[in-house]
Amino acid sequence: MIHFNVPPITGNEVKYIQQAIDAHKICGDGEFTKKCNAWLEEKINQGSSSSFKSRVLLTTSGTTALEMAALLCDIKAGDEVIMPSFTFCSTADAFVQRGAKIVFVDVRADTMNIDEKKIEKAITDKTKAICVVHYAGVACEMDTIMQIAKKHNLKVVEDAAQAICSTYKGKALGTIGDFGCFSFHETKNFSMGEGGAVVINTNNDDFERAEIIREKGTDRSRFIRGQIDKYTWRDYGSSYLPSDLNAAYLWAQLEQADNIQNYRMNVWNKYKAAFEPLEKAGKLRLPVIPANCVHNAHMFYVITKDWEERTAFIAHMKKNDILAVFHYIPLHSAPAGVKFGRFDGKDEITTPYSERLVRLPLYFGLTESDQQKVIDTVLEFYK
Repeated sequence: MIHFNVPPITGNEVKYIQQAIDAHKICGDGEFTKKCNAWLEEKINQGSSSSFKSRVLLTTSGTTALEMAALLCDIKAGDEVIMPSFTFCSTADAFVQRGAKIVFVDVRADTMNIDEKKIEKAITDKTKAICVVHYAGVACEMDTIMQIAKKHNLKVVEDAAQAICSTYKGKALGTIGDFGCFSFHETKNFSMGEGGAVVINTNNDDFERAEIIREKGTDRSRFIRGQIDKYTWRDYGSSYLPSDLNAAYLWAQLEQADNIQNYRMNVWNKYKAAFEPLEKAGKLRLPVIPANCVHNAHMFYVITKDWEERTAFIAHMKKNDILAVFHYIPLHSAPAGVKFGRFDGKDEITTPYSERLVRLPLYFGLTESDQQKVIDTVLEFYK
C-alpha cells in the first residue's frame, strides 16, 4: 500500500531524543526547543527589512498556536472573525473558544484560498480580525488583505499550518499579518508528531505577553533568563509548551530542511509534468501558483469534473493500493459551523470545489517507483 502520508524521519531523531533524556530536561523550553525557535526565527526573517524581527515560540500544536493568536488579538464574546470555510476546524475553534462568531466567506477557484474580494462586504461593526489560511502552502493575496485590515483597524492572523518555507513577494508566510501560526503535525513538511509555533510580528510587548500566555499566565520565562528573582501569575494563559522530546525530533528535520524541501518539490514537479497533458485535454485541473508566490510542495491535489468522478477516482486508486484522499468538509455546513458561524454571501466555490478536490501521496521518502505507480494509476483512470 502506498500511504497518503508517512511522517518524515532523517536519522538523528532518536539520537537527539536520547540527548534530551540524558540532559534530564524533557519538559518545555529545553535546549532543543531553543534551537528550533532560533532556526525558525532566522528562516522567516531572511531578507526582512522590518525594524522588528518576527519572534517564534514553539507550541504543542498548530491548534494551540491559533489559540494563542486569538488571545493576543483580545478576541472576546460577541466579536466576529472572518475566515474561509474551506479549512480545518482548528482555525475556527481557536476563536470560538473566545466567544467569537465566525463569519465564513467564499474561496477563490484557483488557489482555494480566501477570496480577498469578498472580505470587505463581510465586515461589520463587530468584526475584530481576519484569519487567512494559506492552503497547500500557497499564499493568499496578502497585500489586498492587509490594506483592508488597516482600513478597518482589524487584526490579521495567518493560519500558515501548511506553509512553512513558503513566501509571498519575498516575505515568509506567517510574518505578514499580526500573528502567524505553523503546524508540525506528522502530516506536515517538518514534524514533531504533534506540535506547532506561534509567530509574533508586532512588537516586544506582544512577544512578552505571548511568553506569559504560553507559560500558564506567569512570567516564568523572564525568571529562567535571570531577569527577575521570582515569577508569579500575571495574566490568563495555559500550558502551550511542547516537551523537549518532541522538539528534539523536530530539530533533526530542521537540520535537513533543504533536503526535505527539495525532495518534496521534486515529487510535486514530477506529478505536475505528468498530469499537464490531462489538464490541457480538459480532464482535470492542477494546482495554481500565482505570480509572486513561492510554495513549499506541501500538497499535490487535482480537481476532478464532479463529486461522482472523484468518488470513482479514489476507489480506483485504492483498488491499486494507493491512498488518495479528499480534504475539508466546509465548516459552515458542519453542525458546529451552523452553531457558531454564518456564511456571508454565496457559496459559489467552497462546496462545489471541495467535492471535487482529491490529494495524492506526497511525502519525504516516497520512492521513485511509488511515485511512478501513482502517476501511472492516475493516467490509467483517465485513459
